[in-house]
Amino acid sequence: MPVLVNNLQDNIELQQEWVNAAEKVIEKALALHERSGAEVSLVFVDDAYIHQLNRTYRGVDKPTDVLSFAMEEGEEIPEAEDSRQLMGDIIISLQTAQSQAREYGHSMVREIAFLSVHGALHLLGYDHQGEEDTQVMRQMEERILTELGISR
Repeated sequence: MPVLVNNLQDNIELQQEWVNAAEKVIEKALALHERSGAEVSLVFVDDAYIHQLNRTYRGVDKPTDVLSFAMEEGEEIPEAEDSRQLMGDIIISLQTAQSQAREYGHSMVREIAFLSVHGALHLLGYDHQGEEDTQVMRQMEERILTELGISR
């Protein structure tokens, strides 16, 4: 299975439909970029956990909704012939996701799917530093969500 899921929080009961939606959008993003055989680690955490990661790795002293850590950003690691390529980790705060779902007026399925595809696209090299890059990333996010029938 290309998406390896781990739940490291106990504040919000993780629903299987959230996991299923996350897996679908990540797998779709990988397939569209010819990376279907790659693996992604998807980790659900709480605000305290993601706050610590955000402070340590980005220098931002507050919780966030999603962080991505790509394996391909550092030194190249030799791979065995039959091994799957590990794309990296997507970390999602369920507490922030729940707050944002309420704020935006849509379901947790939609919010988890959006955060998952956003994280996956970061692993694939997308970014939103400039206006043009942001537009390209948003279009790909919406394309994937729409093709899978995940709407607001």
